[in-house]
Amino acid sequence: MWLLSALVPLLRLYLCGIRVLLYQMFNRSFEMPVLPKQNGRVAIVTGGTRGMGFETARRLASLGMHVIIAGNETEEGAEAVRRINEECSKGKAEFIFVDLTSLKSVRQFVQMFRDRGLPLHVLINNAGVMLVPERRTDDGFEFHFCLNYLSHFLLTNLLLDLLKESGRPGRSSRIVNMASATHYAGEVNLEDLNKRTVYSSHAAYSQSKLALVLFTYYLQEQLTAGGFAVTVNAVDPGMVDTALYDNLWTLARMMKKPVANILFRTPAEGASVSVYAAAASEMEGVGGCYLYNGRKTQSSDLSYDTELQAKLWKKSCQLVGLQGF
Repeated sequence: MWLLSALVPLLRLYLCGIRVLLYQMFNRSFEMPVLPKQNGRVAIVTGGTRGMGFETARRLASLGMHVIIAGNETEEGAEAVRRINEECSKGKAEFIFVDLTSLKSVRQFVQMFRDRGLPLHVLINNAGVMLVPERRTDDGFEFHFCLNYLSHFLLTNLLLDLLKESGRPGRSSRIVNMASATHYAGEVNLEDLNKRTVYSSHAAYSQSKLALVLFTYYLQEQLTAGGFAVTVNAVDPGMVDTALYDNLWTLARMMKKPVANILFRTPAEGASVSVYAAAASEMEGVGGCYLYNGRKTQSSDLSYDTELQAKLWKKSCQLVGLQGF
C-alpha cells in the first residue's frame, strides 16, 4: 500500500513531464507581443533573484516598473538588483528579504513593504521548490505546501487591499500565480494537506501546484463579485532549465542534462508567460485563466471544482490565521 501510494504520484508526474516535452519538441516558445510601457507601476516578484524570477523582474523593470524582488538570499538579491539597475534606465529594482517557509517572515515582509508607502499594481507569486525530501517548516507545514502555496496565499491576502486600491477600470492590478503542468497529476486531501500519512515529494509538489490553480479561480470569482479592478491568472512556463530540477534523483539528473539542452525552455522563455500576464494589453481585465505558451488553456478538471476551491480557501484561512475574504 505504501509503495503504491508513493509510486503512483511519481508515475503521474513524470507522465506530465513527458507530455510537456513532446509539446516543446514540436512547438516553439510563443512570440511576445509589443508590451506597453509600465512607468509608475509597482510590482513584487517572489523568488526574483535568479532563474525565471530574475528574468521576470528584469523584463518588468525594462518596461518602466519599480520592481521589488522578494527572496531569502540577500547576496543574490543584491547582485540581481545591481544587474537590473545597470541595464534598465527607465524602471528600477530593489530587494526585500522574505523567507517563504515562515508565515512570520511573510507578515514582516508585508509590513516592510507597507512602510514604504508604495502602491502595488502587480504581484507575481513565482518562488517555488520541487521534489524536496520530506521536511517540515518551523510552523509545522510540509515544505512544498508552505513555500509553493500557503505562504503565497497569505502574502496575496495581506496585500490584497493595496492591489484593490491601486487598480482601476482599464488599468487593473494583476496577480500572477506560477503553476505547472504537474497540477494535472495533483490531488488535494483536505484532511492531510501536510502529507503526514504517506509522504511522496512528487505528490506534495503536484498538490501545491493544484492548490495554486484552485486558489486562482476562487480568488478571481470573489474579486469579480466585489467589482474590484484586480485580475488573477495562473501561468504555466513549461519545462524550463532552472535550479528547480536540482532535487531530481541522480539518474534523473543525468538524463535531464542532454534533454534540457535540446528541449527545455530558457529562463527568459519561461518568464515570458508571467510577463505577458503581468503587462500585456491583451490581458487587461482578463482573469481566472490558465495560461500556457501564451494561450488560455484548460487546466485539470479537478481545478474547476468550485466546492473544493471554497473548502481549500476556508482551510487555508484557518491555517494562516485569516478571517476569510
